[in-house]
Amino acid sequence: MIRWFLRRQIAAYQRTWNYDTSYIQEIVDADPRAVWAFSKVMGFTQYRKDVSPAVYYAAKIIGTMAEDCGPCTQLAVDMAARAGVDAAVLRAIVAGDIAAMPDDVALAVRFTRATLQHDWEADALREELIHRWGKRGLISLAFAITAARLFPTLKYALGHGRACMRVTVGGETRSVLRDARQAA
Repeated sequence: MIRWFLRRQIAAYQRTWNYDTSYIQEIVDADPRAVWAFSKVMGFTQYRKDVSPAVYYAAKIIGTMAEDCGPCTQLAVDMAARAGVDAAVLRAIVAGDIAAMPDDVALAVRFTRATLQHDWEADALREELIHRWGKRGLISLAFAITAARLFPTLKYALGHGRACMRVTVGGETRSVLRDARQAA
């Protein structure tokens, strides 16, 4: 019964997002309780307070690209688009083009990159984030960065990872430059 319920939920997610869920199906087949345990992080992965969708998804997309997972990056871009993030902003995030981003999005991208690289600049950027969006905004970005890395890492560990080469944004397919991923 549990397997049936989980498969049904996973199939609905796959249809909604046009996203390959075979890795989670594999977990269901091996141990449904493992999926229940994993599902406990879902609330954490969706926490967003006091920051715009563009700022939140900028951190999520850059975090995902750092893990080099094409399908996960595409999913984050699709979720951002559905949340109302402008396609031009999404293209700038994927391209790593800071100059083409609104100031708040560029701040989130710079903070995410510095955080992932354990760069000292993250301290100053963190203070600016707190000044703009408060502690809940900072927590939102910290959770987005952490959650963005969770799924690609799980997929690669299970043998389902795919390199991020192209992402479709607003109907346009763009190559993801290696330099843009490394900047993350």
